[in-house]
Amino acid sequence: MITVVIASYRYGHLAAHCIESLLSQTSPPSRILFVDDGGMDCGHLPSLYPDIEYILRPKNLGTVNNFQDMLSRVETEYVLFIGADNWLRSDSIELLSMATTDIVTYDIVVTGELKEEILTRVPGETRPHLGDLYWDRQAQHHGSMMYRTDFGQRVGYQRRFEHVGHPQEDWNLWDKMLEQGATVASLKEGLLFYRRHRENFLKYGEQIVSPDVEMSQ
Repeated sequence: MITVVIASYRYGHLAAHCIESLLSQTSPPSRILFVDDGGMDCGHLPSLYPDIEYILRPKNLGTVNNFQDMLSRVETEYVLFIGADNWLRSDSIELLSMATTDIVTYDIVVTGELKEEILTRVPGETRPHLGDLYWDRQAQHHGSMMYRTDFGQRVGYQRRFEHVGHPQEDWNLWDKMLEQGATVASLKEGLLFYRRHRENFLKYGEQIVSPDVEMSQ
């Protein structure tokens, strides 16, 4: 019983890929919720994919409030949030449905036009993988970990540090769940395709690294 929440803000041009990756799962999620947090560029999706549920916000709530509101709407045993610019491998939900722990993490394949940026962001943590970069996240946090819904609802999405630019709301959830005794399992599988692209940098003001940066071994 897994709900997947697809979160978008100015990713309307990429969101169909994410939706397709969920609709093509070998074992489909129980529920798919799509939220556009005021980006106003996803209005074309309901007619293309009418079988999923949409919240198309006219105003931006911000990441923490948006995620907290979406979490409050989930009723299944487990929930997983994914950015609309990313996508899941086709057997991800099937593998994740075997979970018995409070949190399940898994590995990431970093892809996209600006994937080499990850080499400076987390130096030494990735390795080449079929033209992309493989990021081992065993027993480690990432923004699309799956977690037990009622446990997550008790903790809630919050800012990890009040006085930093990025709210790091996923980190707060991870930290507080572990503090309260959450059990964790890790799948040694690259299930999430994490797309690094121009819109990431346009929104957050990050420095764009040239795609021809030499990959470290």
